Amino acid sequence: MALRACGLIIFRRCLIPKMDNTAIEFLLLQASDGIHHWTPPKGHVEPGESDLETALREAQEEAGIEADQLTIIEGFRRELNYVAREKPKTVIYWLAEVKDYDVEVRLSHEHQAYRWLGLHEACQLAQFKEMKAVLQEGHQFLCSTVV
Repeated sequence: MALRACGLIIFRRCLIPKMDNTAIEFLLLQASDGIHHWTPPKGHVEPGESDLETALREAQEEAGIEADQLTIIEGFRRELNYVAREKPKTVIYWLAEVKDYDVEVRLSHEHQAYRWLGLHEACQLAQFKEMKAVLQEGHQFLCSTVV
């Protein structure tokens, strides 16, 4: 049976696009484990929890961002399937916008750093092709949808 995890692709909109035209920035967290990979907050589903409840809990636990500080973007849900540590894994992501551009990020012990990044930089840090693809799809969705 595949491991199941859920997370949020947390983003903020820049009021004034930066010089590189970055109007949307994604939050990526750097893991403290030996791999030090960069991903959005995510984690395993606990018994009795819905997928979205898991994603919201993980955002709070890993980044210190509470559910009431976020707006879940309707119409975007992506499921990634891959092998991690020789076991099949499914991760479901939703898009979530922070209500306050300057929201405080408070990392858990599971992460050692965070960065707000435009799409290009986020894709450079995201090592896995599946993660890059979901960031690109999220960005395209946000740019093509009036939210």
